[in-house]
Amino acid sequence: MTTSDFSAYIDSLPKILAGASTLFRDADGRILIAETTYREDGKWVLPGGTIESADGETPRDGARRETLEEIGLDVEPGDLLAVDWIQGVPGRPPLASFLFDGGVLDDAALGAVRLQAEELSDWRMATPDEAEAYLSPGLYRRVRAALTALATASVPVELVNGLPPRPRS
Repeated sequence: MTTSDFSAYIDSLPKILAGASTLFRDADGRILIAETTYREDGKWVLPGGTIESADGETPRDGARRETLEEIGLDVEPGDLLAVDWIQGVPGRPPLASFLFDGGVLDDAALGAVRLQAEELSDWRMATPDEAEAYLSPGLYRRVRAALTALATASVPVELVNGLPPRPRS
């Protein structure tokens, strides 16, 4: 196979998006969520975004970079909590979403949060129950699954659209 044949083959493969985010908690078990400036549905997000794989970035690197860019905290991500395969909708490829543990933030870290104004307009700490009203259903399921896996030391958890995959027959 020539180099151009191989390039053509690679170009013909299905495309997927890849994103990484970080789940931060406080001492009371609340989670850090942020309001975006770009979502039309009004749903909030966790700090995170697209992995810049063209630059050689790994999911862990992407979670750290996005956290620094979006909320001003340079925190090395902890354990991988969940990998979620999000089925594409018409016109959009599927997304592989990696969710990392950001740990428990103390008052000093929470006081150091600085939003990237181009992407985020507000942030808050919300209980997992309160977060349901803010997050999209898929993200909320991913957060719940990650918190459960974290509490039971059974991380990472594999998800499809925020739910455990169907058992194989």
